[in-house]
Amino acid sequence: MNATLRNDSISLVIPAYNEAAVIAQAIAEAEASLAGRFAEFEILVIDDGSYDNTAGVFQRVRDSAPNTRLIRHGFNKGYGAALRTGFEAARFPLVAFTDADCQFDLTELGTLVALADDYPIVAGYRLDRKDTAKRRFFSWGYNRMARTLLGTRVRDVDCALKVFRREALAQLLPESRGFFVNTEMMTRARQLGFPVIELPVTHRPRASGESKVSLREIPKTATRLLRFWWSNVVFGPKALPVTPAVFQARVVVPIATRGRVVDPHPSSESDLPVERPAQRQEAA
Repeated sequence: MNATLRNDSISLVIPAYNEAAVIAQAIAEAEASLAGRFAEFEILVIDDGSYDNTAGVFQRVRDSAPNTRLIRHGFNKGYGAALRTGFEAARFPLVAFTDADCQFDLTELGTLVALADDYPIVAGYRLDRKDTAKRRFFSWGYNRMARTLLGTRVRDVDCALKVFRREALAQLLPESRGFFVNTEMMTRARQLGFPVIELPVTHRPRASGESKVSLREIPKTATRLLRFWWSNVVFGPKALPVTPAVFQARVVVPIATRGRVVDPHPSSESDLPVERPAQRQEAA
């Protein structure tokens, strides 16, 4: 148990690129959800060089969103770069992120945060994904590749609902500017020996606007994965030094959490998370 951790204070990072159609709802949901759970919180909307009216919508709702601030990139730098900007600006001991499309129920952050005393990384995985069959198929294939080549260990590496302890996140800040960011961070977490726990989270259809992840991104991200595997896994460090503050032991989670502890160094395929909560089906 990390006795110094305050799990009633959190920074929530929301990257946004051309999300004028949905950003007001995203901010309103975040403010309402976090106000009901945390004594102190901040919401950091990172406008990643939007050319629509994302910033203008924020200005219209800012009076009703006292805990939200906007950070703007002068040009589009990419999803990973937007996350890093938010991570570096975050002030509180816990740092979470989600997307601006309102596909996650942010009241569930309370469940994830409850485990942050014992785990430096608490990752959601999407149950009953509200995406097309084609997108679910590509996601399944990508996750298999990431687990096999990079040892990411998690079943849903790109799930955009994760909580990090601040001292762990400081060692995981991404260099990737695009959508490879989650894979990079989870690979580095494995190399550093950080245990991860995964929990199922609700997934909803996009509230409005259009997804920024197109089929054109798939070969780009796959190519980035292979390059990263070659330079950082095949010829990179197998395990990097870990500070004393980092938990390295695998610990037991109460069954009631319906979570899965992921060992930093799985020894076989059987170590990968495979169980599902009763009476619910996980999409590929």
